[in-house]
Amino acid sequence: MLAVVGLTDLTERLYTDLVTHGPATAVELSRRAGTPPDETRAALGTLAAQGLIAARREDSTRPATDTTTETHPVTDADTAEVASPTVPGPPALRYSAAPPAVALEALLAGQRHALRQAELSAAALAEAYRAATSDEAHRDLVEVVVGPAAIGHRVEQVQRGAKSELLALVTGQYDVVPADATGAETEAVERGVAYRVVIGRHSLGAPQSAEALFEALGRDQRIRVVDQVPTKLIIADGSVALVPLSTPGDAGEPAALLVRAPGLVHLMTILFEQVWAWAQPLGLEAGLPVVGEAPAGEPVGTDRRILALLLAGSTDQAVANQLGLGLRTVQRRIKAIMELAHAETRVQLGWQAHRRGWVED
Repeated sequence: MLAVVGLTDLTERLYTDLVTHGPATAVELSRRAGTPPDETRAALGTLAAQGLIAARREDSTRPATDTTTETHPVTDADTAEVASPTVPGPPALRYSAAPPAVALEALLAGQRHALRQAELSAAALAEAYRAATSDEAHRDLVEVVVGPAAIGHRVEQVQRGAKSELLALVTGQYDVVPADATGAETEAVERGVAYRVVIGRHSLGAPQSAEALFEALGRDQRIRVVDQVPTKLIIADGSVALVPLSTPGDAGEPAALLVRAPGLVHLMTILFEQVWAWAQPLGLEAGLPVVGEAPAGEPVGTDRRILALLLAGSTDQAVANQLGLGLRTVQRRIKAIMELAHAETRVQLGWQAHRRGWVED
């Protein structure tokens, strides 16, 4: 029970013996404890160092030839006396227990102080750990990516990590919508990731843009066109964004920010939605991409047909069968139409569609 204050099993038994039976020599204690004399003396020395026992010379004497005589510091006088076998040996040491209320309380007080110091140290370490992990977490919220290869790798990672939706603003060179060499974009679409992309009008005249746009529209990506896109931007699932840090005219290697900070990603998503709301839908006509005449924010083409069938009472599966589309594609497009109408239920979608003039009476 007293191990908490530094007593071993033997020292506790010896101290208990002295408290219970009174003073005794090491030989007597060794015999009662059933331990070798040397081991008993070592344990008594430990108890004395802890202030739990005291030792004094007993008045009786023993012959010098008595092998059980207690050991003690040897003086010149002792040496002279033990030289003759007929001279009595030095008095044996008798050990007595210090009052437990005083001796043990002193040890307990020391343990309480040590425990308090350990608690303070643990609290300091916990605070340091929180600070370190907090700093690390904050560092992870924004990452600077430098160089075309590194930026391209991050673009691929963002697309491969997308689960439900990927938003993109494309400026200058038309390099986001078409599938890249790794196939990350195509794989994302096949997983059911919905793409919404806004491109600049000048991109329509770029070399091979028609073919690239045809491929993108063929993968059920929703594309809109504006006169000028404010910045390049990619957002995946509203949780991670990639935005340029440098402009095309800057010297040195291009750089970008990979952002995971929720507040910043939210602001970038608002920027995208504002640009998307003013953009014009892009569709296919005679196998070529054509900017629609419908006002921005109005469903066109396949989306309008889906909406008409829904309002006519068709199920999602019936709409998919009639239009030759996959069920997941239809459901993804319905979700996009509801977001466009700011409707949370399909009843609200019907009301908003009639109010906005998306369907004929």
